[in-house]
Amino acid sequence: MSMMEELGKNAKQAAAVLSGLDTKTKNDCLQVMADKLRKHANRVLTANRQDLERAAENGTREVMLDRLRLTHARIEDMAKGIEAVIDLPDPIGEVSKMWRNEAGLLIGQQRVPLGVIGIIFESRPNVTTDAASLCFKTGNAVILRGGKDAFQSNEVLVTILQGALAACDLPRNCIQFVNDTSYDVANQMMTANQYLDVLIPRGGASLIKRITENATVPVIETGTGNNHVYVDQAAQLDMAADIILNAKVQRPSVCNSIETILVHEAVAEEFLPQIEQVMLANQVELRGCPKSLNYLQTAHPAQEEDWETEYLDLTLAVKVVASVDEAIQHINKYNSGHSEAIVTDSYTAGQRFLKEVDAAAVYINASTRFTDGFMYGFGAEIGISTQKLHARGPMGLPELTSTKYIIYGDGQIRE
Repeated sequence: MSMMEELGKNAKQAAAVLSGLDTKTKNDCLQVMADKLRKHANRVLTANRQDLERAAENGTREVMLDRLRLTHARIEDMAKGIEAVIDLPDPIGEVSKMWRNEAGLLIGQQRVPLGVIGIIFESRPNVTTDAASLCFKTGNAVILRGGKDAFQSNEVLVTILQGALAACDLPRNCIQFVNDTSYDVANQMMTANQYLDVLIPRGGASLIKRITENATVPVIETGTGNNHVYVDQAAQLDMAADIILNAKVQRPSVCNSIETILVHEAVAEEFLPQIEQVMLANQVELRGCPKSLNYLQTAHPAQEEDWETEYLDLTLAVKVVASVDEAIQHINKYNSGHSEAIVTDSYTAGQRFLKEVDAAAVYINASTRFTDGFMYGFGAEIGISTQKLHARGPMGLPELTSTKYIIYGDGQIRE
């Protein structure tokens, strides 16, 4: 029996138990998970230091090390994320609507678990607790396959979560960890249709591309964030500078950071030198279009690939546009469907941007860094879906459910 077959069979059995749990039982166990995570924080940090040391030896960039790094504060945030899930309404069993048809049947639509969820992710160990808590609350068994960079951290985290399950007399296999980071096992997950009901990739463009092109299991595509801020001619320029600074610099290695700014030509002469100074003070390299280079002193000429690239680093592409139309056209050509923002005091421009930009999250006068399940009030998140079927945007509890029809009759037969 292959590893994936064993994990899959275990998950199926666990999912059958999970689907019958009431909300109180699930919430009580989630609290035990949060408590044990706090109790064993030093154990997690020891494993994380091993991951960080190995990643540094392999030449991993500092911004990517930040994705991997755990601290006491970040572990506390992970525990609070689990507790936030406890406070959220349990969608399982919810009947969204009910009606009676001509035959007198009472028909309802009810939320149910998806079943078994596979998640393949890279670098960020907080995904382990986020995914596990959301899947558990929605009655789904989960099989987690993290990247080799965070292997030690993920293994310890899953062990702690499984300890909480055991303490609650629930199957440890509700949450399972793939302790093999080889492509072979990842490929097995992609084709494990008899065990997995859905596969969710979280990581860089190459990982997501490989999974979407090769998986036979249904996939919910999450991830890459080639995001933009458009500074309109009616923008408050100080506000625009603050938003761009936050969206680019606060955590450049995450998918809701920005990679390109578009600046209306009417404000380019005033705004571009201003934003250049802000970016230089934060070690951000600029790559500009020919028009922008007229106002930027330190920028390198942008190439076509710069408009397409998710840098996940302190690099920012800059383009001057003639109108909101040109900004929208550029965004819809190059963006990844994640998060887009306009800075403007014009109601008309803002509403056009909201209506015409094709992305999961579209902002007026706010940073794209808010595209996050926790920020939206979903507790933790399973990822940011950039596709349009089943789920789009930050995925919380409802997005990890399906529906079934429940029908009440009193002897009806179809003529």
